Amino acid sequence: MSEQVKQMFSDISGKYDLLNTILSFGVHHLWRIKTVTLSEASKGNKILDCATGTGDLAIAFKKKVKSEGSVTGTDFCAGMLEYAPAKAKKQGLDIKFELADVMNLQYEDNSFDVASISFGIRNVDEPKIGLSEMARVVKKNGRVVILEFGQPQGMFGKLYRWYSKNIIPVIGKLIAGSNFAYTYLPETASKFPAGDKFVAMMQETGKFEKITKKRLTFGISYIYVGVVK
Repeated sequence: MSEQVKQMFSDISGKYDLLNTILSFGVHHLWRIKTVTLSEASKGNKILDCATGTGDLAIAFKKKVKSEGSVTGTDFCAGMLEYAPAKAKKQGLDIKFELADVMNLQYEDNSFDVASISFGIRNVDEPKIGLSEMARVVKKNGRVVILEFGQPQGMFGKLYRWYSKNIIPVIGKLIAGSNFAYTYLPETASKFPAGDKFVAMMQETGKFEKITKKRLTFGISYIYVGVVK
């Protein structure tokens, strides 16, 4: 992965949670809850959360699988992971956090019931390789679940694009002190394949026997679920 992207996330890591909540008006928490629901994870399952960042999705999964299950949260950026263990511990949750590159996961084949990634696949140099690696470490009939931004259309889409271009960078610079990060992140979201295009990307890996998508908040984001062959 790009060293520039890694450094960018490290630079904003201390303000990442606060900005997520401000910029999404708190809706990102609901998106993650829906992601866990659509994953069909259950008590006792073994979960791998890639690009876990500060651990929000890993924490949501741990609440679902309970003490009988296990969750491993990974990220390629040590600066982001620095905040995750304390967040989990504060909620009394036992979650393992490790450095890992989603394009070259260090886990054995068929190790997990679910592998997930939220708002991270578009930052992977080769997304199809990342998706294939996630599928490799998941058991047959297990699920790979992706939460990622889309490109809403119509009047709402116009308003969202204006907000992304004119408001998000300003707030990002004021709070996180980074003009680059909160210009880069909306730009990548506006260009990355979404909806049917992302489903096609998943199909091209040849790793999934069934793929579904769920549109959220007028298309601001999508949840994709692939059942592993």
